[in-house]
Amino acid sequence: MLTREQFKQYYLLMRMDKPIGTWLLMWPTLWAIWIASQGKPDLLVLVVFCLGVFLMRSAGCVINDFADRHVDQHVERTKYRPLTSGKVTSLEALSLFAILSISAFALVLLMNWLTIQLSFVALLLASVYPFMKRYTHFPQVVLGMAFSWAIPMAFAAQNNEVTPVAWQLYFFTILWIVAYDTMYAMVDRDDDLRIGVKSTAVIFAQADKKIIAVLQLTTLLGLAWIGWQLQLGWFFYVGLLVASGFSLYQQWLIKDREKSLCFKAFLNNNWFGMVVFIGLFLDLSF
Repeated sequence: MLTREQFKQYYLLMRMDKPIGTWLLMWPTLWAIWIASQGKPDLLVLVVFCLGVFLMRSAGCVINDFADRHVDQHVERTKYRPLTSGKVTSLEALSLFAILSISAFALVLLMNWLTIQLSFVALLLASVYPFMKRYTHFPQVVLGMAFSWAIPMAFAAQNNEVTPVAWQLYFFTILWIVAYDTMYAMVDRDDDLRIGVKSTAVIFAQADKKIIAVLQLTTLLGLAWIGWQLQLGWFFYVGLLVASGFSLYQQWLIKDREKSLCFKAFLNNNWFGMVVFIGLFLDLSF
């Protein structure tokens, strides 16, 4: 039986106190479900994927903290996390990761065989991402691949096939994620350089803002291209226009590379994802 303190530490370990990560994973998942279903999603698919997003994001946070348990103590932002502070053991973290992953897989078993097959890739990506910052300066790309994998899975669950549009949406979502996670990595860049942790913020160096801008622009143009292929209407493009405004705002926030404002720019991507979904929802509903 869990004590109140254990529950609190597991709650923090799963980042349930910081739901922004769940929403950043949820929005592209909803984009995919609405596009695949042409605005009329299967209720079971919708419920399974919404619950699955929560479970896998939580599992990803747990395994990330396990992988970084010796690194986090040297980073100001992370040194008080449950694993680093010793309030949760490594065995407890791995057990929690297993429970969350098995629960997510149990949900996937309600879907078709293609979706089940794709779920193994999702687990692999979620498991290896936290370790990538030791081997490559592009862990944000692996995160993008992991966060976006719900897109082909959603198409598979809804239609029992993964169409070219699904892979296009997958690719452009990865670019968006690399952009916003680089903003996030800019917050820790000084600590990462000191302890030898790799990231896009480190490798991009003084070109970081320009590269983020190119990624944002390519994402917006890619989404517009998808909308053109699907013959979406003006609701969708108004959503993209508002999303463009958020991208410009984020560029303004990171202009001086101030840590608190880089983090604020990262958080602002929740609104980007939301307005794109609202545009899709309205366009496919009327």
